[in-house]
Amino acid sequence: MISANNVTLRIGKKALFEDVNIKFTEGNCYGLIGANGAGKSTFLKILSGELDTTNGDIVITPGQRLSVLEQNHFKYDDYPVLDTVIMGNQRLYDIMKEKEAIYAKPDFTDEDGIRASELEGEFAEMNGWEAESDAAQLLNGLGIETDLHYAIMKDLSGSEKVKVLLARALFGNPDILLLDEPTNHLDLAAIEWLEEFLINFDNTVIVVSHDRYFLNKVCTHIADIDYGKIQLYAGNYDFWYESSQLMIKQMKEANKKKEEKIKELQEFISRFSANASKSKQATSRKRALEKIELDTIKPSSRKYPYIDFRPNREIGNEVLAVEGLTKTIDGVKVLDNLTFTVGHDDKIALVGGNELAKTVLLQILSGEMEPDSGSFKWGVTTSQSYFPKDYTKEFDNDLIIVDWLTQYSEIKDATYVRGFLGRMLFAGDDGVKKVNVLSGGEKVRCLLSKMMISGANVLLFDEPTNHLDMESITALNNGMIKFPGVIIFTSRDHQIVQTTANRIMEILPNGSMIDKITTYDEYLASDEMARKRQVYTADTSEDDN
Repeated sequence: MISANNVTLRIGKKALFEDVNIKFTEGNCYGLIGANGAGKSTFLKILSGELDTTNGDIVITPGQRLSVLEQNHFKYDDYPVLDTVIMGNQRLYDIMKEKEAIYAKPDFTDEDGIRASELEGEFAEMNGWEAESDAAQLLNGLGIETDLHYAIMKDLSGSEKVKVLLARALFGNPDILLLDEPTNHLDLAAIEWLEEFLINFDNTVIVVSHDRYFLNKVCTHIADIDYGKIQLYAGNYDFWYESSQLMIKQMKEANKKKEEKIKELQEFISRFSANASKSKQATSRKRALEKIELDTIKPSSRKYPYIDFRPNREIGNEVLAVEGLTKTIDGVKVLDNLTFTVGHDDKIALVGGNELAKTVLLQILSGEMEPDSGSFKWGVTTSQSYFPKDYTKEFDNDLIIVDWLTQYSEIKDATYVRGFLGRMLFAGDDGVKKVNVLSGGEKVRCLLSKMMISGANVLLFDEPTNHLDMESITALNNGMIKFPGVIIFTSRDHQIVQTTANRIMEILPNGSMIDKITTYDEYLASDEMARKRQVYTADTSEDDN
């Protein structure tokens, strides 16, 4: 168990947390949610001891081990992958290294023998003999192949490092597990594996995530940070959202009834207070009026942007024809003879672990890259707007936000353009910020403003939820669902894929493609996916033996 007792944290004059009291108990998974800047990551640092409180304290059950998902992706660059994972249990790793040092001594003494015996006993109690196989099982589950287990961390890609650090946090069955955005940079298969791991995890988990589907799958409770307080709810994210909205609705309805009663009493008092025969009734109603108190409904600190993609022109039947599209990158064929057509009702999710292939296909369709062979043709009624995964070039200039967006608008009117920025929570002086100093989330909201103002009837998205908070992701999801045109997109957000797409295209490692008219959940449950899972399970089983 881990608890916060009267915790207050002040940064300057601002209180980020004020007298927080909350208890996290064994066997539960807590989703820590709140608006950007509410202090989710900060609170995890307080719980881990990385950050000191201004007042109050953190109490952990004596003898329990706490594990944290490391955010510094370069911290273990000089260590082997397996060692990095085992270091998740630092005491076990220290015993292993001390044993190795003792046994490597050329002049092994009696004292060394006694010490080695003590270490061997503690090592056995901690299941040290299974450490390497346990670490390997975690790595395999997250998609790190066996031939990388003995590699040096600095030789791994960024996404591979993320998976190793996650395995490090999970290693050794910690009593308390703190995870800050564990699904970032994970492919959908790795996220699915992590979901199952946490569902079956018996100890305490506290997780920060913007992935609503993930929170719904793994969480037993939601801890909501708002205005420096933390309110605990039983249930997953959807239950929290529905119950919190229901509570506000009930309070508003109760206030409405009270306001109607107040008005009725005030009218009676005003009408009959001077009437001698009604004076007692008027006095009675005055007392009743004094007892009525309206519920204080404090608005949430959350702010939802308004995302509404409205095409300027209705799309025709001929949308897109792709014929024999092939592309090789650095000697690897990422797209191999892809042929398909897109209809006017299609909302297509590009899925699968081949991240580069999905991005390359969108770059080709948007005109940013040429194929090696094959062709594609957009219908004459179509207009496209593209959200790239790497958008650094878009903001490599000194323009202020309003001027940056005006260049993409047919209507060169500042008031008109500011209307789109306002929908995306850029208010007042925000419009004169320079785009090259914006945060990641602000840049994404600028790009979404650009797509809205374009009036395109075909939208191409490559991982648009990166850097967005939960509220913006929800707004984007709703905007994609409502959009009457065609969408071709990639996303690691399961809920966006499931609720938006009516067609799934998976680009396979060899560059070929599976194309199905289906929802995402139906596709995951399909025969193709079942066969792929069997092959993967067989491969990893052979690796373990």
